[in-house]
Amino acid sequence: MAIIRPFKAIRPMKEFVDKIAALPYDVMDSDEAREMVKDNPYSFLHVDKAEVDLPTNIDVYDDRVYVKAKQNLDKMIDDGLYVEDEKPRYYVYRQVMKGRSQTGLVACASIDDYTNNVIKKHELTREEKEIDRINHVYNCEAHTGPIFLTYRENKDISNIINEWVKKEPIYDFKADDGVAHIVWIIDDENTVSKLQELFKSVKYLYIADGHHRSASAVKVGHIKRAEKEEYTGEEEFNFFLSISYPDSELEVLDYNRTVKDLNGLSKEEFLSKVNESFEVTESNEQVKPREKHTFGMYLENQWYLLKAKDGIFNPKDPVDRLDVSILQNNLLRPILGIDDPRKSKRIKFIGGIRGLKELERRANTDMKVSFSMYPTTTEDIMAIADSGEIMPPKSTWFEPKPRSGLFIHKF
Repeated sequence: MAIIRPFKAIRPMKEFVDKIAALPYDVMDSDEAREMVKDNPYSFLHVDKAEVDLPTNIDVYDDRVYVKAKQNLDKMIDDGLYVEDEKPRYYVYRQVMKGRSQTGLVACASIDDYTNNVIKKHELTREEKEIDRINHVYNCEAHTGPIFLTYRENKDISNIINEWVKKEPIYDFKADDGVAHIVWIIDDENTVSKLQELFKSVKYLYIADGHHRSASAVKVGHIKRAEKEEYTGEEEFNFFLSISYPDSELEVLDYNRTVKDLNGLSKEEFLSKVNESFEVTESNEQVKPREKHTFGMYLENQWYLLKAKDGIFNPKDPVDRLDVSILQNNLLRPILGIDDPRKSKRIKFIGGIRGLKELERRANTDMKVSFSMYPTTTEDIMAIADSGEIMPPKSTWFEPKPRSGLFIHKF
């Protein structure tokens, strides 16, 4: 039974929303963020990446960054850029990118659901990134970036949301990247109660994106519990900001790879070894895989189609049968020597949103060989989470990404 709780959002005044809304903190580095905020004092990156308002040589994990984040958030609220709803509400958030929309319900999820595995995970987290978000959330006393959740579609929930979006939205704007953002507020008490009840029939929620943010929110919740002599479980720190999308709404993009060298092999030696596990066919055009267990490979101005041979993976194992696992276990590790792709400096990962031209550019400049992937599916994610397994790193890329700053959950 999933707890998806309405909350009193602190959200932008309508006239500022398009200036405030910002991409998630972890999709750009500090230099890129400084450039993004240069002409926009309202950008939420002043909160989510507060180092942009401090000297350029500051460590992004310095305590002063988190203090500045709190100061900037408080100032935005005090300056009247935000309004807080009087009663707990749900919010419907739709994004439209290149004609395709995804629509989810903004609410608060339970830290106990996370601990008890009602909210399922499929990725490992890194300690330094967890600590960063713990410090950010704890200092701001707020969740500022929503966790991206998914669930197996419930038609009754979808029907309510589909009817609600026929109403007038509270926000409707297009960001600089061309993605439209539309928000409706569910302010009818009966509808709020009905949705809350319907989510009790949703057995599991799955983290699609935001493993570090969710882990950090949960740990801050436990810190706050320890600081409070008695707690009821109803305090706001027991819940964290989320957007829940039915699985039918999501599209996972490919997450491609490019490698710096051929691990000391000549082109001919490399292709010979690849041919042991894959059927290799030259292509006169770019190769964007159209089905599972096929891959594109770009090497020395030539595209190849790779097809996994029978017997090189276990089709019953939800992790081993993933294309990212097949490539890692049968090519990247044994042939190119990429033993741990999370730590190796010889491999880079390129989101599918960048396109195949970027794979060509990298292989023709600072790298050597690139691989295009068939996207991991939402069902793959759920199957792996249900089995208690962990996905290989850089398996999924979701677009469009929810904007930060549209909803703040204070505790």
